[in-house]
Amino acid sequence: MSARFVLVSLFSLAIAAVSLRADEPRTVVFFGDSLTAGYGLDDPATEAYPALIQEKITAEKLPWRVVNAGLSGETSAGGLRRVDWILRQPADVFVLALGANDGLRGIDPAVSTVNLQGIVDRVRAKYPAAKIVLVGMQMPPNFGEEYTRAFAAMYPALAAKNHLVLVPFLLEGVGGHSELNQPDGIHPTAQGAAVAAQNVWKVLEPLLH
Repeated sequence: MSARFVLVSLFSLAIAAVSLRADEPRTVVFFGDSLTAGYGLDDPATEAYPALIQEKITAEKLPWRVVNAGLSGETSAGGLRRVDWILRQPADVFVLALGANDGLRGIDPAVSTVNLQGIVDRVRAKYPAAKIVLVGMQMPPNFGEEYTRAFAAMYPALAAKNHLVLVPFLLEGVGGHSELNQPDGIHPTAQGAAVAAQNVWKVLEPLLH
């Protein structure tokens, strides 16, 4: 067997391996709280907004799979503790959707900012090439003007500092619309989740092509 034949064969195998990896679906990880997990929905596996994103991906025949790593009750501090475990799986796009429970508990946005920054840093350390999407949240006016303003400003500030892709407000068009929310007034119905999915999709879709 000639050396030339061996080299050609090895090169062909290398090209084939690259082609196989290229054909494998890449991963979008949704890392969030009960809004991501689909709390209160009849079938979160099909009705939560990440599941609806997967439907859109499948419909467009894009080579991506969605992992829903939402956990009800999760805060930014809890997410920082949990993120290393989640990052044991691949993450080509990481959708960070935490902070709502911080706001509901009245946690200082400066503290939440440190935690969210820590999550961003962990993702970039493990997967430097991953694209990170930050999903913004807002608090209702009864939390006080100063707090709601500082809370809302946290997300665009983090996005600008870290060059993240920003979804301005997950519940745009859902919050304040009783017909799109469950009786608690916090978690969306299946119809509300569909609106939230569209809010995310219009920002996420360009990253998947």
